[in-house]
Amino acid sequence: MTSTFPDISISTERLVLRALDEDDVPSLAAMMNDEQVGAWTDVPQPYTEDAARAWITEYAPTERTAGRGLDLAVTEFLTQRLVGIVQLAKTNWHVRSTELSYVIAPWARGEGYASEAALATAQWLFRDQKFERIELRTAADNTASQQVAQKIGCISEGVLRNACIAHTRTEDGGWVDLRTDFIIWSLLPEDLDGVGDQLADTGGFTSFSDWN
Repeated sequence: MTSTFPDISISTERLVLRALDEDDVPSLAAMMNDEQVGAWTDVPQPYTEDAARAWITEYAPTERTAGRGLDLAVTEFLTQRLVGIVQLAKTNWHVRSTELSYVIAPWARGEGYASEAALATAQWLFRDQKFERIELRTAADNTASQQVAQKIGCISEGVLRNACIAHTRTEDGGWVDLRTDFIIWSLLPEDLDGVGDQLADTGGFTSFSDWN
């Protein structure tokens, strides 16, 4: 029998991670139209509010109930503003493993939200959902996302050569595919030992902006 993720909310000192809702449509569309999102993801550009609404009302609920993944809005605790997304995908309930990715809106960068949201999600997966492995894939040139992975305790396992398609702007303002490598990272429950304390000791979370 397929397992599913619960409809949950995860809180940190500064953030609330919750299910996406239709009020998020304008902010989600604006966030996904960012240059960095266009460069490192396959999100269609330009990204419309209709696409955002379809993600929120159709794709995300279907992925959760089918047990394949979970999409969480990352919001500021004080303002309730949408500042990012955390996504779980390619979930394998037999081995208790899932793939994690994240994006932070351009207007919210510089606050350390990427590492804070990713770490909170990992802690919830390991402690409450009894997962045994989280995987991240970062494009070889996406150093910002790689630093988030390192910040939360991930271990680099190797490279999938020529396995990633990134994107770059053309002179006429369009996009062209750019093939590159994927770096594979893993996070196990024991890798989180002391990570939260280390972040506190160094003055909190350092921000890195790009989707993993």
